[in-house]
Formats: sequence, structure tokens, C-alpha cells
Amino acid sequence: MDLKIRYLHNPVTVDLKEKMVFIGGPRQVGKTTMSRSIAGLATYLNFDNLQDKKIILKGQFFPNYSGLVILDEIHKYRLWRNLIKGEFDKFYPDINFLITGSAQLDYFRKGGDSLVGRYHYYRLHPFSVSELDKNYSRSTLEDLFNFSGFPEPFFKANTRALKRWQMERINRVVEQDVRDLSMIKDISNLTLLAEILPSRVGSLLSVKSLAEDLMVSPHTINNYLDIFENIYLSFRIYPYGVHKLKAIKKTPKIFLWDWTQVEMKGPRFENLVASHLLKYCHFHTDYNGDKMELRFLKDVEGREVDFVVLKNNKPQFMVECKSGDRALSPSLSYYQTRHKIPMAYQVHMGTQKKGNPLRGGMLLPFTEFCKEVQLV
Repeated sequence: MDLKIRYLHNPVTVDLKEKMVFIGGPRQVGKTTMSRSIAGLATYLNFDNLQDKKIILKGQFFPNYSGLVILDEIHKYRLWRNLIKGEFDKFYPDINFLITGSAQLDYFRKGGDSLVGRYHYYRLHPFSVSELDKNYSRSTLEDLFNFSGFPEPFFKANTRALKRWQMERINRVVEQDVRDLSMIKDISNLTLLAEILPSRVGSLLSVKSLAEDLMVSPHTINNYLDIFENIYLSFRIYPYGVHKLKAIKKTPKIFLWDWTQVEMKGPRFENLVASHLLKYCHFHTDYNGDKMELRFLKDVEGREVDFVVLKNNKPQFMVECKSGDRALSPSLSYYQTRHKIPMAYQVHMGTQKKGNPLRGGMLLPFTEFCKEVQLV
């Protein structure tokens, strides 16, 4: 398999026939590599390159360029939306744009509506079991578990290289992206929070406790967590509540885009599963236009299931995570019977398989679950 050909390759290629395409996602996830593999011999311009920057600032791409133009990091130009709108409106279909970027692209894309109706937007995720290996082998899962789904550390498959990459990535993301997206000048507390979060993965997130640890207000912590989501450092999922379900209120769980930051095996596996499910939800939202959500289940009596996937506000399936082979959680049967959730799975990193997803739940290896549900 050519791993430069990512799971978004074909959808993006099709969408470029009718509109511009924007590709967002975390730093170092492979956006530029994927875009260049899609575009082939198309023009590639990077706003960080001095010569390319001069070309972009002059505008008037056509007739100097025709066909597809890739614009990387163009969101660093304050007036980029007006520039692209004018060029696209005047010269499409003689010229079209594939635009890539990280946190700033997503943030500024939401800041105005001048480009509404002219583009499709995708979020590129790290590698997953399904994307890497159509045989769904256990060794692929173990490599992802140990070295993350980000291309550089995954391909190096070296613990020392992973730790250096993590340190450099966190420094770059926090120091550069935070300063670009917010008015925060003193980032010491943000850095401290980033160091604390891996120990909170998989548990209910107490904003009050974090505020006490950092000696700031809960409002400040929530602001920091919003920033971390904008820069693709972490993401929160919230409890699912429906009529007759006495769910806990509002308290989220937090997970990291790089699950290898989590040291303990159980929470790291849960984070890996969360990342795979979020990728599934984002893909079907971005490509199919469905309203997909990732939530968890927990009621006031303590019955809990790690994840439930919703499509257009209706539960499709729920997933409980265990790092080893174990008996099925009784919470799966309870929620399936009482609240009519169609499919129930309990996934693990072992080999055991038993049960029925339609009746009380199925215990199965996570690799087989990926195939069963057709994750991306």
C-alpha cells in the first residue's frame, strides 16, 4: 500500500471537480503530502516560502496558472479569504484551489462567511488500523498503540524518536499556534495543563480540580481546553442523555490526538479507540453530510459505557474498552435493552470473541471491530 494515498484521497479528488477543498487537521498529520499526491503535477505554493509568498500576494493566478493550485499555510495572510474568493469566482473552472493548514485554517474558516458554498472541508486524522492494514492484523494495532498514528513516529517505530517528536510537537503547537490564535501572552499555565492532561484521559474531567492545580479560575481552564481543541491537541466528549435516562450532566471526558502521551495501558487503549471513532464520525460528517457525534454513557447509578456513536441524534452502536479479554460488561445489555441502542461491542487487544452485538453485546478484538463497523 502507498501510504501517501490517504483515506481522503478519493473523496477529495471527486469534490475538487465541483468546488474548492480545504483540508485541516493537526500539525504533522500528513496534509501537505496527501495534497501533493492528489494534485500530481499541479502548482504548489507555500506561504512560508518567500518566493511563493510574493506570488500569492500578487494574486491574479490565472492565466499564469491553470487547473489545480495547492495553497499551503495561506491562512497566515490576513486577507486570504477575499483573495481566494475573487480568484475562484472569476476564473473557476479554469482554476481551482486545494487549501491546507492546521489550527489557523479551521479557526479563520469559522470567522466569516465570504466563502460559504464555494468549498468542502475535511479534517485529516492520524493513521488508523483500517487505513493502514486491510488485513486488520494485531501487529498493526500494536504499532499504532506504541508509536501513534502520526506518520513520522509511526514509520520510525523508535521509542526515543517518538519522545523527541512529542516534545518538539508540543512546544511548536503550544508556543506557535496558541500565540497565533489567542491573546494569551504567558503560556506557562497552558504548558503545565498540557503536561497534566495525559493523566486525566478516560476519566470524568474535573475542571474545578484542574483550576485548583493551576491556581486559576474554572472559566480560564475551560478557555484553555477550547484552545487545545482548536489546535488539535485534545478533544472532549460529553455524556449522552435521552428521555428516561438519568445521565450525569455535562461533565466531559478528555482525550488526546496523540494517544502515546498516555502512559497507562488501559487509558491509552481507550484513547486509541476514541481517536478511531472520532475519525469515523468526522469522515461521515465531512463527506456524507450526516450529523455524527461521539458521546459516552453514564447514569447517576454508575452504569457506564465508554462510547456511543450517534447519527442524526440517534444512537448507532456503543463500545466498551478493555485492554485484555474479559467478561462482557452488564452495562451493555442494560443500555441496549432499556434504551434501545441497536449494536453493542466490547473491544480489547486480545483474541477472544463471543456474544452477539444485537443481543447483549459482542466481545471481540479491536482489529475485528474495525472491520465489523467499517471504520476508516
